Amino acid sequence: QPQPVESGGRLVQTGDSLRLSCASPGRTLSVFVVGWFRQAPGKEREFVAAVGWGGQRTNYADFAKGRFTISRDNAKNEVYLQMNSLQPEDTAIYYCAARSSSFLSDTDYEYDHWGKGTQVTVSS
Repeated sequence: QPQPVESGGRLVQTGDSLRLSCASPGRTLSVFVVGWFRQAPGKEREFVAAVGWGGQRTNYADFAKGRFTISRDNAKNEVYLQMNSLQPEDTAIYYCAARSSSFLSDTDYEYDHWGKGTQVTVSS
């Protein structure tokens, strides 16, 4: 089973770009749908994006469309979240999660394997 590990979160300025990575050292991600979720202080965790096994199928939250891009490199066993034009409201802990079904779910409880998250802070 995969054990997602997120990286790439840091403090950035409004308008900056940032790429988050999700790896699963020693355990394959390639046969799993992978999603990114985020949780801001005092708010519920929300769906950001998901990508299918081969990388061609994607699903985005409305706020992410046009600014965020999810992708994967199965040869490297990694999934990425490219975030552009970051705003202070994007400040959150970003989580990577994996599920074995082929459906690109936007519901957190349908994902079985979770990382511990990486903090993204966008200053104004």
